[in-house]
Parts: sequence; C-alpha cells; structure tokens
Amino acid sequence: MRYAISAAFVAILLLVGTGGPRAQSQDNPDTYQLLSLFGDVFERIRTQYVEDISDEELIEAAISGMLTSLDPHSGYMDPETFRDMQVDTRGEFGGLGIQVQMEDGLVRVVSPMRGTPAEAVGIEPNDLITHIDGAPVRGLTLEDAVDLMRGPVGSDIVLTVVREGTEPFDVTITRAIITVPSTSHRLFGDVGYIAINSFTDQTVPGVEAAMRQFQREAGDELAGIVLDLRRNPGGLLDQAVGVSDAFLEQGEIVSTRQRDPADGVRFNASPGDLSGGLPLVVLIDGGSASASEIVAGALQDHRRAVIMGTTSFGKGSVQSIMPLSNDGAMRLTTAKYYTPSGRSIQQTGIVPDIFVPRGTFEASESPRRLTRESDLHGSLNNDGLSDGEDGSGAAADAPPDDNQLVRAVELVRGISLYSARVQAD
Repeated sequence: MRYAISAAFVAILLLVGTGGPRAQSQDNPDTYQLLSLFGDVFERIRTQYVEDISDEELIEAAISGMLTSLDPHSGYMDPETFRDMQVDTRGEFGGLGIQVQMEDGLVRVVSPMRGTPAEAVGIEPNDLITHIDGAPVRGLTLEDAVDLMRGPVGSDIVLTVVREGTEPFDVTITRAIITVPSTSHRLFGDVGYIAINSFTDQTVPGVEAAMRQFQREAGDELAGIVLDLRRNPGGLLDQAVGVSDAFLEQGEIVSTRQRDPADGVRFNASPGDLSGGLPLVVLIDGGSASASEIVAGALQDHRRAVIMGTTSFGKGSVQSIMPLSNDGAMRLTTAKYYTPSGRSIQQTGIVPDIFVPRGTFEASESPRRLTRESDLHGSLNNDGLSDGEDGSGAAADAPPDDNQLVRAVELVRGISLYSARVQAD
C-alpha cells in the first residue's frame, strides 16, 4: 500500500510538473528517481510522524520549501494569503505599514511606508525583526510573520528589532488602516516635487496630474522637478516604464532577461518629455527597490536626471504571480532586469551621483551677523529695490526640514540657473 500511494503521488507531480514539450525534453532517469524518493519521504511522514498531519499540509509545506529555497522573493501563497495579496494591491489594508522579506530565517524590513505607524515609530530599511510579541520569528514563513503583524485596528504589537550598530530593542506599534496613495505632489516655490510611494496602476496618471498642476500654477517659472523614490519598495513593471518614459524622449528604459534568451523583452521610451526637458533630480535611499531602481537606473544611464541620496536596495529580479489550481498562487522569480547600459543592479543597487546621507537640515539658531554695506551709516540707497525687499534672494515656500530634499531643491534651482545663463550667452 505504501508504494502504491507513493507511485500515485509521483504520477501527480509529473503531470503537474510537465510544462509542455520543453519540460518533457529535459526529463531524465535521475529526475524520476528523485521524485520517487520524494514520494517515499512523503509517505513515511504521513504514516509514522508522531502527530497526525493532513496530506494538504504536507504537500503545501513541500511546495513552500521548494520555492523559498530558490531565492528570497519566490514563495507559495495558500488561498487565504493569495486573497490577502489581492486586497493589498488595491491600496488599503490593516497593519503596520512595512514592506518586508524573509532573510536567513528573520524578517528584514525593505521599507516603511510614508505616513504609517511603522514610519512614525522610527522603523528603518534593513531593520531585522527577530521577535513578534515576544515570540521568535525564526521558523516562521514570511506569510506567517505577516499574519502575526496584522490585527485589529488600534491594537498594539511589540517588535524586537536588530539594527546595525545597536543592541536589540523593542518597539511598540499601534496597528492602523494603511491607505497608501501611489503619488503625492506639491510646489516648493518654483520647484515641483513628486513623491511616488509605490508603483500601482495609478502611478503614471498621478505623475501626469502633478505635471499638469505644476504647469497651471508655475507656468514658465517652473525651474525643475524633484522625483522622490525614497522608501519606495517597487510594484508594477509597466508603471516604472511609464514613469521613466514620462521624462525621456527616446532610448531603452529597461530590459528583462529570462533563462531562455529568446524570452527577453526590451522596453523603449516614446517621444515626449512631460517636463519639456527641465532639470530633474531623483531621490533614492536604501528603501528604494525594484521598480524604483528601474526608474532611477534609466534616468541615470540616459543622463536625464541627477540621482541623489544613498545607495538603493539592490533588487534586480522580476517575479511572476502564477495562480494555482487550489486557488492559491506561486510567486516565482522569472527574470532579471538590466538598465539601458546593460548593468544589473542585483545586490549592488543604484549608486547615487551625489551622496547625501539621511538627516535633518538644521540652521544655526544664532548665526553670526556680518556687517554689510546696508548697515553702514550714510550708505546710499538702492533705488531699484521696492519696499520690503532686502536683496537677499530668499526662496519662497522653503521645503520641509529634510536634508536630502533641501539639497535636491537647491540643485534643481542651481541647474536651472546655470542652463539659463548658458542659453543667454
């Protein structure tokens, strides 16, 4: 009886695993022997394990183990997890507001989302979560860990965090409804600012709407654009291509390469730059991953933008979601992507053109006041100044207390001023 069950199980695996003529051509005797070994182990567990365990649990665990052994981004989603993922992509869910992945048995934070409880308490990219409410994470699947972190809105959860250079510490976070708009925008005087929180099907329309508003409000006075991709964990590939295309006139944006070279795809820009070629600065950091890196890499390689901030996350792979017959799905890494110059940023990330560490912009509380011409007794007046002007050239609507953003806005204005002078000459 044991061998009959095992043989039947192996037959099922072979039927499921044959992906057409190409897969069949790769079959060899060793494969059948290994599948027979798998069936033997399966049957021994179901009949001799100390506790009763269902066939469904065993098979799902085997599938999960097979996928997670490939890389950190491949995995199995049971029907409930797959439904949760589909809810999440609609942009609203209950939880903490962090993008995570499993690494060496622990949960690593890819990025806390803007305006969420996780960001409010200071969770940072690359933080390692070792315990959830005192229970160790090691031994859990990523889906199990995510389930534990979710819960009723208003309830508290305690995460034990390990951060490079610090001892482990506990953080208490209050769960909330997480609503993540894809984009937000505003004007800092004559500089347009667009923040992309994640790449959803609303990202490109959001960028287009922002540019239309900038043109209405600033018109010809618009000096340039700051595109903020910090703490953006990625999302849809077509939206990353669309955002890149919005600021490029021509050329390749990104290429994907699969195991079969014939399956590779190249994405190219179409004519038309929404900004009309205005100066562009892109902000990135260690939480900028995947689709964010596609945009930054394309604009950097074409020398269309100055990349500023810190090195990005370094996720240069593409995952496909494949629904399964049990209403679950598998997330499988199917390709790697390459920037227009042909470089892979897997593990290395996008290195900024100008490195600016994270921090706050702090002006001196009592700067030294130097004597100027206007302070001298009897100094001649400047008849060209209108009432209220002092000639200081202070920028209107200064940006928030954000060192990287302050530097980005200053750079946009500097490039704009230099370009105007070159054209005048």
